[in-house]
Amino acid sequence: MASPTGAQIIARSLRDLGVTVLFGIVGIPVVEIAEEAINLGIRFIGFRNEQAASYAASAYGYLTGRPGACLVVGGPGVLHAMAGIGNSSANAFPLLLLAGSSETHLVTKGAFQELDAVSLLTPHTKLAIRPPTLETVPDVISNAYRSAWYGRPGTGFVDLPADIIQGTVEDAEEVQDVRVVPDAPKGGAEEEKLFKIAQLLKTAHAPLVVIGKGAAYAKAEGVIRELIDKTHIPFLPTPMGKGVIADSHPANTGSARSTALKGADVVLVLGARLNWILHFGDAPKWSPNARFIQVDISADEIGRNRGDAELGIVGDVGVVVSQLIRELGSWHYNTQTSDYVKKLEPTKARNEANAAKKAKENKTPMTYARVFDVIKTTLHDLSPPEDGGVVYVSEGANTMDISRSVFNVEHPRLRLDAGTYATMGVGLGYAIAAHAAYNGTNAEGSAGPARNKKIIALEGDSAFGFSAMEVETMARYSMDVLIFVINNGGVYHGDSDDAEKWLAMQKKTEEGVKEGGLRSTSLGWEVGYEKIAEACGGKGFLVRTPEELAKATVEGYKSKSVCVVNVIIEAGSAKKLEFGWQASSKKPKKGSKL
Repeated sequence: MASPTGAQIIARSLRDLGVTVLFGIVGIPVVEIAEEAINLGIRFIGFRNEQAASYAASAYGYLTGRPGACLVVGGPGVLHAMAGIGNSSANAFPLLLLAGSSETHLVTKGAFQELDAVSLLTPHTKLAIRPPTLETVPDVISNAYRSAWYGRPGTGFVDLPADIIQGTVEDAEEVQDVRVVPDAPKGGAEEEKLFKIAQLLKTAHAPLVVIGKGAAYAKAEGVIRELIDKTHIPFLPTPMGKGVIADSHPANTGSARSTALKGADVVLVLGARLNWILHFGDAPKWSPNARFIQVDISADEIGRNRGDAELGIVGDVGVVVSQLIRELGSWHYNTQTSDYVKKLEPTKARNEANAAKKAKENKTPMTYARVFDVIKTTLHDLSPPEDGGVVYVSEGANTMDISRSVFNVEHPRLRLDAGTYATMGVGLGYAIAAHAAYNGTNAEGSAGPARNKKIIALEGDSAFGFSAMEVETMARYSMDVLIFVINNGGVYHGDSDDAEKWLAMQKKTEEGVKEGGLRSTSLGWEVGYEKIAEACGGKGFLVRTPEELAKATVEGYKSKSVCVVNVIIEAGSAKKLEFGWQASSKKPKKGSKL
């Protein structure tokens, strides 16, 4: 029997840890690892940029509940993949990143793509390590995998020098066995604190449950739905917490978000952080007297910003909610006499009526609201939300912010967006991850009754540009992703709806005229993004009207290849540049807790 190579040992370690999909870009020397992984039945998905590959691997970890694996070359490959490391850390997505590096005996000599990646990445990962010998590779990879997964998820990084990858061992028995990593232990809450929290909820005048993407990652939807159904407490999902409880549930306050935040006096936060998305728990968005009960897997989050450390629980969301249900017993919140609910209901009705009115506004070019209404109505006819047959990926400030409240989901882990880091460029990588997680040969993801899912990417034209070449990746692997590029010709807003006016502005910019030229937010005039899909063997559509959009949506949904629908909308040049989630610019008062 031939002595195993380092590449073979690395690939076997991944297989034995349960890795079924490997995202990345190959080059010398990591191509040998990818080939050995393929020989062992691991699916390798090769990208066009390490950023998108690392984004995909981290999203795959979120969707499946186990670390997504990514393979890149050393030096610049690691630098590009750092974007995924930052995204993994900010969103608490488990990521195992493997990278090649120059030979150990050439360190400091200016070797090919030389980089001290371990020193660089140690501050940004949960573990950054290089195996000291070929024999220790399985144990090192297992340790990085466990570190990425256990506790608050993040990145485990393994640096693999070329002489490790290409080396051989004389005695295969000297190679350490992989330590298989079981599911992480799940902690709960102590009885005294549960009693205190239950009493606080029972005596609250305006209780609110906030459901974050951590609850979706924990697959705690069953017990959280039971909690809400038994107690009737209103709930608010964060953008990626949508679907843990169906958006159609009557207790959902999403369409009365501001009223729900301002009026709540006791807030149970499940798998969400009191960061910018929740306005830090601060007034004026929240009541200054509101009390926040945090349930989080990370002790670091307890007591942060407006969180009450004395009420916070470090533990698994599913376990803690099960305990809380037992502690609350038969109690339920009286929504019939609640002044809080009496304020929420008319606000919900008014906001939903306003949204419905905007959605039917017919004008040329189309508006965001009209576009999303047409896409939603058409998709719902093709795949009812209760089936859970559609995954929505959304990025781009306006595209993401507006579509969030339009596209309802009834099951968890069916909506991905730019997340805590507000990262532009994640969309196509996330779409590939979702396709692999739900539709791959060894699909590990689960959400709702539909086994296979159509992946829908709603992309702002600016956001699409970050990773547009991954359309070729989708085409190469026969991924039938349906991409809508919402094209207003700019970042946030375009410059003009008139071609001649835009060209005149462009000319002023070319001539160096100080005023009247293209703004810093400008993108090209009606760029033909649909042609990228056509060039890669997929389908492309250019649409300007609701009728054209509806037809393209049906054809794109039924297509077996990647499809890009280029949707021309109003430029919005007269509108103020703003972001709906942006917190108040007012400085906190003296004594505010950080």
